Amino acid sequence: MVVSVKVFKKATPNGKVTFYLGRRDFIDHLDYCDPVDGVIVVEPEYLKNRKVFGQLATIYRYGREEDEVMGVKFSKELILSREQIVPMTNTNMEMTPMQEKLVRKLGNNAHPFTFHFPPNSPSSVTLQQEGDDLGKPLGVEYTIRAYVADSEDDRQHKRSMVSLVIKKLQYAPLNRGQRLPSSLVSKGFTFSNGKISLEVTLDREIYYHGEKVAATVQVSNNSKKSVKSIKCFIVQHTEITMVNAQFSKHVAQLETKEGCPITPGANLTKTFYLIPLAANNKDRHGIALDGHLKDEDVNLASSTMVQEGKSTGDACGIVISYSVRIKLNCGTLGGEMQTDVPFKLLQPAPGTIEKKRSNAMKKMKSIEQHRNVKGYYQDDDDNIVFEDFAKMRMNNVNMDD
Repeated sequence: MVVSVKVFKKATPNGKVTFYLGRRDFIDHLDYCDPVDGVIVVEPEYLKNRKVFGQLATIYRYGREEDEVMGVKFSKELILSREQIVPMTNTNMEMTPMQEKLVRKLGNNAHPFTFHFPPNSPSSVTLQQEGDDLGKPLGVEYTIRAYVADSEDDRQHKRSMVSLVIKKLQYAPLNRGQRLPSSLVSKGFTFSNGKISLEVTLDREIYYHGEKVAATVQVSNNSKKSVKSIKCFIVQHTEITMVNAQFSKHVAQLETKEGCPITPGANLTKTFYLIPLAANNKDRHGIALDGHLKDEDVNLASSTMVQEGKSTGDACGIVISYSVRIKLNCGTLGGEMQTDVPFKLLQPAPGTIEKKRSNAMKKMKSIEQHRNVKGYYQDDDDNIVFEDFAKMRMNNVNMDD
């Protein structure tokens, strides 16, 4: 069986400059980050002594586009890296194996480029919009772009500029550790002796996207009240550092009366299972996702990871965390008692069995999606599959510069 290598491509509206990327997801390993490596193909007769410049940019949108009035903008664009791609100025650049293969295949008009993320740059996160909201989504987005100009500061023309949205993500560590997160709380009642004790323990600290979260709940009722029902939630906590805003959303939940009422003097031990999935939270406003790419199933946003010795308070962009929340309903007069147990939700690391299983599932979905699609072609000699990025064509515009 021949294994093909997928390469993503996108061209300028006039078709004279084309981007080629071997991947769209770039991983932050905390101590270093994968470089953005690709190839650009440009027709030499089109340049006419001009140059091709490239940029790696991030757009941090922290407010709705429709609320931008009187010149006030709720977004910041930062150019993280820029360089001249054609003619190449960095003659000492070492090409990756994918770049070497693409340059051999695409010929003399192919020019490699490499961009680097700065240290501590935030991960890609998109806050999901409501179904009828057509504005740009809130979140952190990365874009690489190339344009033809006489100098780096010249105005960029849409017909000779191409841009691609990429994602910067984080993986789980290879070792998930042996720690079992837990929390123990108790509640007393006015004019009533005794307390209700609630202990919640998770079966691990780090979960992969799509895994069941198992929470073992132990209730000891040494009061004169009864526990009527138990509610379980997985809560996604989001902090937008630019405006110092914080909010939480339930991404999975259940309520049960099994084993209830827990009468005075009784105990209950039970394990509840919840699966936090983006598919179960579609069109829910404010749910954070791992970036936003059209026509692709995305995960819930991964927990924000920081280097050892640092805290998430030092992170910038949008900081994500998760917790299991258990609530006990103690009746009308008794009220509710609750506790939260934090955990991490992450992508499995490369090389793990879980990652291979995840990749196999994605590959099956990709095969089904593209079986009847004509937006790509395959070269059997080099086993490279080129797939077009979604792009908008300019109508009724002269494409020649």
